Amino acid sequence: MASYRKLKSGWKVIISKRDSNGQLKQVSKNGFATKNEAKLYAAKIESKRDGVLNQKKRITFSDHFEQWFLLYKKNKVAKTTQNRYKIIHNTINDFFGTTLLSKVTRNDYQKFINSFGATHAKDTVLKTHSIIKSCVQSAIFDELITKDFTQKIELIYNKDKDIIVEYLSVSEIHKLSNYLKRNLDPKYPSKYMILLAIYTGARLGEIQALTWHDIDFEHNTIAINKAWNYHEGGGFKDTKTDTSNRVIKVNKEILDIIKQLKKENTDMVFMSVFKKIPTSNAVNKMLRSALVACDLNKKNFHFHSLRHSHVAYLLYQGIDLYAISKRLGHSDLTTTTKRYAYLIDEHRAQSDQLIEQAINKI
Repeated sequence: MASYRKLKSGWKVIISKRDSNGQLKQVSKNGFATKNEAKLYAAKIESKRDGVLNQKKRITFSDHFEQWFLLYKKNKVAKTTQNRYKIIHNTINDFFGTTLLSKVTRNDYQKFINSFGATHAKDTVLKTHSIIKSCVQSAIFDELITKDFTQKIELIYNKDKDIIVEYLSVSEIHKLSNYLKRNLDPKYPSKYMILLAIYTGARLGEIQALTWHDIDFEHNTIAINKAWNYHEGGGFKDTKTDTSNRVIKVNKEILDIIKQLKKENTDMVFMSVFKKIPTSNAVNKMLRSALVACDLNKKNFHFHSLRHSHVAYLLYQGIDLYAISKRLGHSDLTTTTKRYAYLIDEHRAQSDQLIEQAINKI
């Protein structure tokens, strides 16, 4: 919208427009000999601005997703996560083809979810939908579209594709821990890494990256401030998120065990005799072997499952959820409750029994 005023120096035009945040943006110019000259200038500016925006609106859904990924996400996420974005881009391209972003409707997107969900597990559908939703909201912010077609969508998924992981009970954690302690050998650090995961709930990359400087034997703490880039052959990298940087309280027993690995001329805690940090494959192979030795048959159990088992153990011991969340390095309780909802529900059932017993004493 343009407004005009006559000044001593000539006509002045002010061209106003509100951005996606409702903030008023203005362009002005004065010195025009006539009001018509000012109007012609305003029309030229508005036409150019609208023309650029209209050209941007001609982008396909697939191309917009790719450009959004390259501009906003590629340099922020790990290689493995980048691959997820690329797979989603290919999926969007296969389904929507040359459909313009501005032409995609809520019905179109629901059909996409129905088709995608028919052959994918719940977790995959949730992650895919979340990423696409973020992309669409970015498009709204940039005024490429006006409505969020990912809103009020019914998420469909194939239950047969869900991977059910059986986690360790408290007695099974004790059984596995005792077996590992009886069969430790400093030449092979994998068993030590598994034990530390049981005691801390730390991620594999966080454990692989530990140096002796990160361990405070006097105050019984371990500092998590980096991760090991095992997907790309090793080397330090940043932790998963800023909140993943944390200090974990442990007991003297596990630190005394870890101290067995301390040797000359190496700063890495879990450096093997072969001058290498055990890989994900090596550690998981050792974990499977230990489970078999303990006669524990757990479906789809892997190293990261130890993190879930650690949470289950702390909940069983009555540890506050907020403290668990901080120990895991989550940004807030919402992340913890979403990821471990099934464990929290089990714990709530136990708590309800205790509440009922307490009420009966009133």
